[in-house]
Amino acid sequence: MITINNNDRYFFYLVSFSFVLSLAVVALGAFTRLTEAGLGCPDWPGCYGFLTVPETEFEQQTAAAFFPQTPLEPQKAWNEMLHRYIAGMLGLFVVVINIMAWRQPSRPKLLPVLLLVMVFIQALLGMWTVTLVLMPVVVMAHLLGGFSIVSLLWLLRLQLQLPLSIITNMTLKTLYWLRIAAIFSVVVVISQIALGGWTAANYAALVCSQLPICEADWRQLFDAKAFLLLQPQHDSYQYGVLDYGQRVSIHVVHRIGAMITTVAVLALAWLCWLQPLLRRYSLGLVLLLIIQIALGVTNVVASLPLAVAVAHNVTGLGLLLAMVTVSYRVGVGSRLPREVYQPLKKEQPHG
Repeated sequence: MITINNNDRYFFYLVSFSFVLSLAVVALGAFTRLTEAGLGCPDWPGCYGFLTVPETEFEQQTAAAFFPQTPLEPQKAWNEMLHRYIAGMLGLFVVVINIMAWRQPSRPKLLPVLLLVMVFIQALLGMWTVTLVLMPVVVMAHLLGGFSIVSLLWLLRLQLQLPLSIITNMTLKTLYWLRIAAIFSVVVVISQIALGGWTAANYAALVCSQLPICEADWRQLFDAKAFLLLQPQHDSYQYGVLDYGQRVSIHVVHRIGAMITTVAVLALAWLCWLQPLLRRYSLGLVLLLIIQIALGVTNVVASLPLAVAVAHNVTGLGLLLAMVTVSYRVGVGSRLPREVYQPLKKEQPHG
């Protein structure tokens, strides 16, 4: 049951709605990328010089005159503009969150400010995604920026809930190792998400069609240059500019990363299972991990079905949020007043 201070109830609802909206933005971003609609509108923030997708004959003729190299594809253009509209709406909600946060002294200030900064950076990355014609490092950064905004909103939502003690019957040593494991797992999951973004941005998702690693001789083909963030200048990065060996290198590292991530998540899930009040988090981690693995395998076997690929993005985000939740819960527990810890220490012998 969620407990909220009455003074912050409406603020909590605003943050919760914004969080749900941010999930929609991430899902739409994945859908836009996977339908090759990232350049559906060749300019930013409008579309062919208009605030909406050109529809009338005059608008379409104008669009063709100003952008002769990029013929209008209405469906892709609408995919891109819908994503921009909802992202813009989320930005406005983040502004309102900041206004409400600063009007009430007791409300958190740091996370709202960080959110505002991230929204500004994300808008720049959205613009550069178009103006730099899908440069992989920008596309990957845009993905990570979206995940960061969702995570910050989720953290703010957790912060607005009255703290719940999760350290009952837990020793300080156990709590310490839980914190270390949680932070390590978050880093591993973020790294794997970045690898997934790099794989998608370089169109390497379909380069290996067999399990568990790749049908190609990836050891011979492996090229570390595939991971250089700054690539040679090209007119467009759509459909990728790396050679076969480099794409195989990226794909294989992403799969190996998935194996490492699996071990890290299962280890954290086991540590949580050992603590009765953390078992629900353990079950959630394992469930999300199983779903994510199944979606990843389906992407390989079925050649990246659109719905499965979008779900793979969203479930990866869900796994990150679960990790963030565990890290936050054990972190809050470790910062409780010192006197709370006294019953947790082993009783010292007398005399």
